[in-house]
Amino acid sequence: MPVTHFRVRWPDQRETLCYSPSSVVTEHLEAGAAYPLPVFLDRARSALNQASERVRRRYGFACSAAQDQLDVIEATAARFAGQAGATVTVLAFER
Repeated sequence: MPVTHFRVRWPDQRETLCYSPSSVVTEHLEAGAAYPLPVFLDRARSALNQASERVRRRYGFACSAAQDQLDVIEATAARFAGQAGATVTVLAFER
């Protein structure tokens, strides 16, 4: 369950390095892929929730850092919610 960081580019071209406590995120997002904002949010939620559950199964408690990262992703995405055609690009994974 290696920690995995993933770099994303938001619709305003800003880049963010995101955290996942598990490499499961690579099963939900693909490096180089551009996702419509709602699709990216669904995939990020699924990945980070699954990663947190993997931590729970292994250590007996959920990963609060995964939830914190999801909160940041959702807050950032909210800025672009009304923007037609907004996409988020997953640039790379780092371990």
